[in-house]
Amino acid sequence: MPWCASWAAGACVNGVRLGHKHVKFVRSRVPSLPSLVSRPMPPLPHQHVPRVVTYYQTHHDRDGAHISVLPLLQQHGIALTHLIVAAIHLNEDPAALTLNDHHPSHPRFIVLWAELRILQAAGIKVLGMLGGAAKGTYARLDSDEATFERYYAPLALLIRDRGLDGLDLDVEEPMSLAGIIRLIDRLRADFGPSFIITLAPVAAALLNVKHNLSGFDYEALEVMRGRDIAFYNTQMYCGWGDCSNPLMYEMLIMKGWAPEKLVIGLVTNPENGSGYVPWEGLSNVLPLLVGRHPRFGGVMGWEYFNSLPGARERPWEWARMMTTLLRGRRAVDAGAEGGDGAVQAHQSGPAAKEAVDAVNEEKEDSPIPHEFEYYTDTPEEE
Repeated sequence: MPWCASWAAGACVNGVRLGHKHVKFVRSRVPSLPSLVSRPMPPLPHQHVPRVVTYYQTHHDRDGAHISVLPLLQQHGIALTHLIVAAIHLNEDPAALTLNDHHPSHPRFIVLWAELRILQAAGIKVLGMLGGAAKGTYARLDSDEATFERYYAPLALLIRDRGLDGLDLDVEEPMSLAGIIRLIDRLRADFGPSFIITLAPVAAALLNVKHNLSGFDYEALEVMRGRDIAFYNTQMYCGWGDCSNPLMYEMLIMKGWAPEKLVIGLVTNPENGSGYVPWEGLSNVLPLLVGRHPRFGGVMGWEYFNSLPGARERPWEWARMMTTLLRGRRAVDAGAEGGDGAVQAHQSGPAAKEAVDAVNEEKEDSPIPHEFEYYTDTPEEE
């Protein structure tokens, strides 16, 4: 520490009276500049921000023209966090991996991969979606070790070649718990702690393992590998969930799921599947959920190319509207109100208990929604 002068006019030190010209040197309590500079600043508190996620499966219109995702960067008022390019399929021939109907290196995808690099440079995380409605991918990965290696190798090569930030595991066929854990463990070992692993269960599967497309128990998976799963793109459509009111989401929270790990999945257009919720309904439900749950996980949309309100002409408007709903003033106000009677009725009391009991009841005649076809690129070879 530095020394500084202290005047002690008229003071007595060790019996000697000091005058104005006598100086006493004492240690200063003020730290030196180097000491201040080297002292680390306390970390700033992390502010949770709800995710805005969109799936990107339809890459070309019916005339073969590329559907650009760059407006998600160029248009004002959009805060997209994740884009998930779909769908990656592992076919019978391990070398014949496809993105929809073509190999990922097909010339039709040149512009797509270039645009995704631009999104990544701007901070948007780009993931690949593995699986989906087309069966077979996970049956091949849920096999013996040698078979797993044959099919996993081209998938890992695609992730490396295209610099994907993560992988969304959309398991819509029976798979064992051991099989999905092996896949997650291998992805984490090969691509490191920053690699984003997500899953896309139907919402009902998070309440009752019997109402499930994936085969394995998601609660057991969360207990065993939750540390490796960033979030769940929870499908609340096609009869497997509902976001026209807060009930389904609140049931998931009551079940014990962490809000930050649940991303509400919506269809962005009635053409993409049943269960579409108009904007009038979403504008009431989503701000309330954001306000009531400070660590609300976010919203995802299936899918980009025809998202309302802009439809095929302006599909990016969905992301703008969602950004406004999740991060706007109404969400803050909803949290401040706190005592909304309608939401409380959904969240607690006999009605909520009956709803949870109904979902958890094992019913042999539980209706299973009909499968629907995703509109995708035309399969003709070019």
